[in-house]
Amino acid sequence: MTEIPDDSRWPSADWAGLRTAFRWRLPARFNLAEAMVGRWAAQDPSRPALIQIAPEGVRRYSYGDLDRASCRLANWLQDRGVGRRDRVAVLLPQSAEVLLTHLACARIGAITVPLFTLFGPDALAYRLADSGARVLITDRTNAPKLASIRAELPALETVVATDGATDGAEALTPLLDRSKDDHTPLATSPEDPAFISYTSGTTGPPKGVLHAQRVLLGHLPGVQLAHERLPQPGDCLWTPADWAWMGGLCNIAMPALYFGRPLVAHRFDRFDPERAFALMAEHGVRNVFLPPTALKLMRAVPNPQRFGHALRSVASGGESLGAELLDWGHAAFGLTINEFYGQTECNLVVGNCSTLAAVRPDYMGRAYPGSEVAILDPDGSPSQPGQTGDIAIRRGDAAMFLEYWNKPEKTAEKFRGDWMLTGDEGEMDADGYLRFAARTDDVITSSGYRIGPTEIEHCLVGHPAVAMAAVIGVPDPVRTEAVTAFVTLAQGSSGGTDLATTLIEHVRTRLSPHLAPRAVHVIDEMPMTSTGKILRRALRPDG
Repeated sequence: MTEIPDDSRWPSADWAGLRTAFRWRLPARFNLAEAMVGRWAAQDPSRPALIQIAPEGVRRYSYGDLDRASCRLANWLQDRGVGRRDRVAVLLPQSAEVLLTHLACARIGAITVPLFTLFGPDALAYRLADSGARVLITDRTNAPKLASIRAELPALETVVATDGATDGAEALTPLLDRSKDDHTPLATSPEDPAFISYTSGTTGPPKGVLHAQRVLLGHLPGVQLAHERLPQPGDCLWTPADWAWMGGLCNIAMPALYFGRPLVAHRFDRFDPERAFALMAEHGVRNVFLPPTALKLMRAVPNPQRFGHALRSVASGGESLGAELLDWGHAAFGLTINEFYGQTECNLVVGNCSTLAAVRPDYMGRAYPGSEVAILDPDGSPSQPGQTGDIAIRRGDAAMFLEYWNKPEKTAEKFRGDWMLTGDEGEMDADGYLRFAARTDDVITSSGYRIGPTEIEHCLVGHPAVAMAAVIGVPDPVRTEAVTAFVTLAQGSSGGTDLATTLIEHVRTRLSPHLAPRAVHVIDEMPMTSTGKILRRALRPDG
């Protein structure tokens, strides 16, 4: 079993029953191209697969279109000598060509290296060199970034642009026009490598997280529950999160195709909350993954019901949601936002399904079927309910990575016995609900207390003057660290000379005096990672 059955057991199922009944039963043979596109194209090649929204207009693809195009790309790659375990990088925004690269590489056993279009030359140089990519598929907008680094990439033999030739890149379309549109995929196994997703650690250069083809199967239980029993008739999926990251690729894009549902492709150059509401309404989006930052920006849109969206499920992950965002979600969407938790190395292992179990504010949910998650004590044993410790995931999860590319010592450091350490701290209550406390390096030690910033940030965002908040520890000769907050103002708020005092008192009274910031600073813009998470370390004095 790799997915939760879509049958008569759904209405009466409960969380405990689903977990008890679920076992990973991976097939001996599994190929992502067959699972996502090939089988649907064989049944009905005209079945709608992709709605691509671009400046030049909307283009629609069927499953047959994607299947034939992926065959042509696979044949062209093989003609260029690309085969098993060779790396093919893709530097494109959400588009059919991103999917085709993953599908073609799966067909021939190659490894895809998805890259974020906002990466500059230095970031690209490191990832392309570390992965040893032989081919890069990009466009004329991004190809010029290679001009200054191409000499540093001896393994990179071929660069092609999807929208025509440019300096240093061949035009891809004429090459594919000469390729056959049929191809027999390799008989790959669930353990064969599929793609490398680069993640930034707390120290050192980015690490290439190598995932197997089974990573899609590993996401299915969580995707189905976070999206309220996906798939249902009429479901159509979208996310503003880029497909270069796990959230966009494995939480939305790949599962949509696996379940034979239409997928909307569009990523804003700069997220526009009003356009997001309009896009979902215009294209019939029913299931959406919205990172917390997107939700916070959408919260400022007045009367969102005027757009006429018809969402059936909203999922969110990447940072813990607070009660205020959940309450707003009820008002804006008419449903409960299902928060989930995971990381690049093992994603979507904890979360909610509001129709099966209550969603508890400030808790990220419970372990999804197939995943075993625990809070570990310093000695590596599972802790008692309510105690803070290391969040860890037991080996054997189908969503768990194979290894860090070319870094066996880092792979070994990631595990403590049978447990994969997430690098996060949290606590679990007696019912199995997980609460995030902080990244291990974000924990604040002040006056003998170990303080996680998330709870304080949620409290600050609950004040009407605050749009976003980040809390860090600043070195203090007496307290070791002083709790310090940085906030951006909500629309229409002017702050004022006494705002810092007001916010400190707000936390003091809403949470606890020992959690109240010693200082509050108003900033114009919150530093963010490329995936939309608040970058706390950039706010530190040595950041």
